[in-house]
Amino acid sequence: MLKRILFAHDATPVAEKAIPYLEHLARLEEAEVFVLHVYEKPERYLATQGYENFMERLESLAQEVVDDTCDHLQKAGISVRGLIRSGDPARAILETVREEKISLIVLASRGPSSVKDLLLGEVSTEVVRYAHCPVFLVP
Repeated sequence: MLKRILFAHDATPVAEKAIPYLEHLARLEEAEVFVLHVYEKPERYLATQGYENFMERLESLAQEVVDDTCDHLQKAGISVRGLIRSGDPARAILETVREEKISLIVLASRGPSSVKDLLLGEVSTEVVRYAHCPVFLVP
């Protein structure tokens, strides 16, 4: 039933805590896992000297996050693909779900950035609100 699982990894310790759950679900369902990391380009620094180098480093770090997680899952015998996107995290997650025909989203909820997002967190709230598939949240 859950043949394509998207793990939205935001490079936080909370996201790392979600990996054992992801691994268990992927094995149980014999699912293919997509590890996605979304980074936001800090546009306000666009004219700053060194911006290009900063962006290269940011992209490199994003790739490391995805590669490390993919390596771990592959060693555990799970079929996995890594994806990196830039932009708004919630929007990128939801677009990836649609494009890759994802059947389950796994993500960590690191907590609120404002009072309105008190229960889940800003990205989690938006993903849960607009996703057209189940969302598995790890606190």
